[in-house]
Amino acid sequence: MDSSPDPRRIRAAIEAFIGERLQAKLDATKDPDRQAELRANYAPTTWIADAARRADQIQQVTHGLKYTHPDARGSSLNSPGNPVADAYLVGSHSLNGDHEPDVVGNAAALDVYKFLRLEVDGRTLLDLAQAHEPALVEALSDDPREAADWIAAFAALAESKGEPASHALTRQVYWPLEDGGYHLLAPLFPTSLAHRIWKTISEDRFGDDAKAAREARRSRLPHPHGLREYPDLAVRKFGGTKPQNISQLNSERRGENCLLAALPPTWNSDPVRPPLRVETVFGPWFGNRRRVRRLVEGLRKYLVSVRDPERNNLAIRQNRADWVDAIVAELIQFAAELHELPPGWSADPDSRLPPEECYWLDPHRVLADVDFAVARAAADWREAICDRFGRWLNARLDTDAAPMGEVELHAWRGELDERLRLLREEIDHD
Repeated sequence: MDSSPDPRRIRAAIEAFIGERLQAKLDATKDPDRQAELRANYAPTTWIADAARRADQIQQVTHGLKYTHPDARGSSLNSPGNPVADAYLVGSHSLNGDHEPDVVGNAAALDVYKFLRLEVDGRTLLDLAQAHEPALVEALSDDPREAADWIAAFAALAESKGEPASHALTRQVYWPLEDGGYHLLAPLFPTSLAHRIWKTISEDRFGDDAKAAREARRSRLPHPHGLREYPDLAVRKFGGTKPQNISQLNSERRGENCLLAALPPTWNSDPVRPPLRVETVFGPWFGNRRRVRRLVEGLRKYLVSVRDPERNNLAIRQNRADWVDAIVAELIQFAAELHELPPGWSADPDSRLPPEECYWLDPHRVLADVDFAVARAAADWREAICDRFGRWLNARLDTDAAPMGEVELHAWRGELDERLRLLREEIDHD
């Protein structure tokens, strides 16, 4: 089956495009002489010949130079991206060739590109020119040689203009080599990739489907699909009041380039307070932390559920160890939070903690308190902390609601001892 488009359809699309532009010019003037001049300039053959001449002033690209500096002179790039790039890296290659090309160069010649983007039967005029389609030759001119020259000019739109070159106003990176030399890298802005991102974000923010989904959420109604939010989105402008001077797609984006927030999460935590007016942290101060309560309750229930000594297999021992590991991790996190307090808080008159807990939870006090530093270095406070933690955990597990006899406690005490050994190693780093 012949997929070649009908030359008459191509010619009709060309004449409609030129006629629309002519009419806009005619509507802007009432001068008969000027209107006659316009009709002559916009005769299809005349306009196409001029477009072919001006095609050399623009280039189809995927990576633009002028985004670095509007006055930069040098090479832009037309590339679908690195075909061997890692799948975990996001770049132009992520579009798999399905990208919208951009155009850079003389802004006054951008109408040539719009002309070449005309579609006939699913193919653009530029596609037809690059394929040297005979139907396009027939549609452009009655003179085949003239039409061939025009097609050659249009087809060269995606080709680089001269040798690759950088410029003093572009960004340049000196990349060192093993032999003492270097590569001079010139990063280019991925305008086609940026355009896909901009279109996606714009649709997610302002599209009809997104608006309907947000309205359904406000009304607490079901909706066939969800929506995407982009917190802390920033928009950078290129080109000022003349975005077309940067590129065609930049003009379509109104100069906007979306910058996604590449930031770690912002934690909204309650301020850390020193444990004052308490005899020990191994009580409500640590035990009433939400996650600690949940973990201890979970371990208590699990120990009751496997209290039969005959069920003391490897899987059960591993599960017990995992529960204790999680509680120990909470204890280490608890200590780390108190380490962020100003040094010396344990010297407050309202501090009633035993010395071992002060040595553990206020380690930076040694920088300003010599007596404290000497006592801390001499004391076996690490062993005392581990012993106190083990006793506290045993007490929390042996309750009236979930009585634990000696057999049950002995069955897991070995695992607890191993976990406490790891806790000692962690505390040794303080």
